[in-house]
Amino acid sequence: MKPLPTDRLRRVEAWGMTVGGPCYVFRPSTVEGILDAFDAARNAGKTVAIKGGGNSYGDAFLNREAFVLDLSRMRRILEWNPATGVIQVEPGATIADVWQYVLEDGWWPPVVSGTAAVTLGGALAANIHGKNNYRAGPIGEHVRAVWLLTPGGDVLPLSPSQNSELFYAVIGGFGGLGVVVAAEIQLKKVYSGLLDVSAFATGRWVETLDRLDELAQSNDYAVGWVDGFALGAKAGRAILHSANYLKEGDDPHPEESLSVEFQQIPTTVFGIPKTALPRLLRPWVRPLTMRWINSLKYRSGKRQDGHRFRQGLAPFNFLLDSIPNWKHAYRPAGLVQYQVFTPKESSSQLFPSLIAMAHEHGFPPFLAVLKRHRPDPFLLSHAVDGYSLALDFRVHGKRWEKFLSLANEMTELALAAGSRFYLAKDSVLSSDQYERAVGADAVQQYRELKSRLDPEGLLSSELLRRVLLKD
Repeated sequence: MKPLPTDRLRRVEAWGMTVGGPCYVFRPSTVEGILDAFDAARNAGKTVAIKGGGNSYGDAFLNREAFVLDLSRMRRILEWNPATGVIQVEPGATIADVWQYVLEDGWWPPVVSGTAAVTLGGALAANIHGKNNYRAGPIGEHVRAVWLLTPGGDVLPLSPSQNSELFYAVIGGFGGLGVVVAAEIQLKKVYSGLLDVSAFATGRWVETLDRLDELAQSNDYAVGWVDGFALGAKAGRAILHSANYLKEGDDPHPEESLSVEFQQIPTTVFGIPKTALPRLLRPWVRPLTMRWINSLKYRSGKRQDGHRFRQGLAPFNFLLDSIPNWKHAYRPAGLVQYQVFTPKESSSQLFPSLIAMAHEHGFPPFLAVLKRHRPDPFLLSHAVDGYSLALDFRVHGKRWEKFLSLANEMTELALAAGSRFYLAKDSVLSSDQYERAVGADAVQQYRELKSRLDPEGLLSSELLRRVLLKD
C-alpha cells in the first residue's frame, strides 16, 4: 500500500457548512486522469467520492480521510446542434455554461435548479428538479444518452433504449455506480428570454395547496413561498408565482432578451456590492428578525396579488444566485434544508404539522418553499404526485444533536404520510428511513448494480454509506 498523497490534502466542506473535513482531492481534466485517481485510491486503500459544483447541502460529496474526485475541470461543450437543440457536454459544465452557450440560438435548459452553479454531472447524479417539475419532470427525462466510466475502466453508453436499467439507476444514483464522463441532453426551444409571470397571495394551507395545484394545471412554472413563522389560523399563508414561456411573436425584441447580457443578475443593490451583503445581513439572520422579515414579505406580496409582469429566464430561475454566497449570512452556524415530497392527499395535514413541530423544538424555519411534483421512472426517484416543502434551518454545531432529534421525528411523521426525500438536500436520513421511503426493492436493485459495476466498492461517499450502501 502506497503512502497517501499529502500534496492533495484539502479541507472539503458541505455546501450547508454543517460538516466538512480533510480529503485527498483530485481534479482530472480527462478520462485518463480519472483512471489515474482510481489507481491512486486503490494503492492507498481508500474510496473515491465524486464532486461536481459542490452545491449539495449535506454530505453527498464528502469522503473524509479518503479521496474526492472533483470534476469541475471537465467542462467542455463537446457538441452543439442549434437546429435541433441537442447538446453534448462533459460533467463539469455548469448550468450557467450551458444556458449562456445556447440562449442566443433560442434554446434553454428544460430543467434547472435554483442556482446555475450546479454542474451537469451533479445535476444528473441528483436528478435535479425545478419549478416546472409537474410538467417537465426531472432533468433525467431530457437526457438522450450518457457515457458511464466504471471503476474497471469501461465506458458504457446508456440511454432509455440502451442499457436502460442502468440508465434509470445512474441518473439519481449519486455517483455510486460510475462516473458520467459525457451527457447528451435535449434542450427546450424558446422564442424570448422573458417569462410572463403572475403573483398571487393565499391565506392558509388548503387554499395555498389548491391554488398551486390550479396554477400547475395551466402554467409552465409554479412555485410558492410560505411564511414559516405563521402558525394557527395564519399557517400556510403564502405568495405564489406562476410563469409561462412567451410564444413566437410575443416578444417584439427577442434578439435583445435572448442575449446573455440581458439575463445578467445585477451585482449591486442600492449601490452596495452584493458580495458584501451576506456579512451585512448576518445580524438579521435570527428568529426574531426573520419572523419580522417573513411577515413583511407576506404583507408586501399580498399587495401585489394578481400582479402580472415579465421577467428574464435567468433572474426567475436562479434566485439563489441573486446574492453571491448568501449562505454565509448564516455564519457562524450552518444551514440545513429539510425537504419532503408528499402525496397530494396528505400534504395539507403533514406540512403544518412539520412547521409546528419545528417551532416547538426551537427551530423555526427561516425559509419555506413549496412546489408541485409528479412521479418519474427513475430507480431512486424522490418525486411523488403531490408537493414538496423545503424548510431552511439555521443550526449551530452545539445544537446539532437536538436538531437531529427533531429531524428524526419529522421524518417519521413524513414517512407515515407516504413522503420521499431528495438526497441533494439531505443531511439527516438513516438507511432504514431512506429504504422505507423509496422501497426495499429499489435499494436492493441499486446494490445489485453496484456489486456488478463496482465489486471492490471503490466509489463511495458519506451520503452513500449513510443511506444506501451496506456496512
